[in-house]
Amino acid sequence: MMTLLAQADAGNFLNQVMEKGYFPWLLVVGGIVVCSIAKHTASAIKGVAKERTRREIAAFIAEGSMSPEQGEKLMKAGKGGSIC
Repeated sequence: MMTLLAQADAGNFLNQVMEKGYFPWLLVVGGIVVCSIAKHTASAIKGVAKERTRREIAAFIAEGSMSPEQGEKLMKAGKGGSIC
């Protein structure tokens, strides 16, 4: 019984949105929210990968299979302008 009421309320909400002309605004705001979440998620993943790489380079230097100069060159290699 409750699901029928919830479906009826959702239908009324959608009808009101369509009748009052809020649909384009709802699409724009929804798109902005989705893009913002995607951007922040990608940034977090990139930060984690960068830190993991730094730790791996430090481990190679610590075990002696890489010189500190080589490690420093690798750290600086990724710094530059972004694509986007």
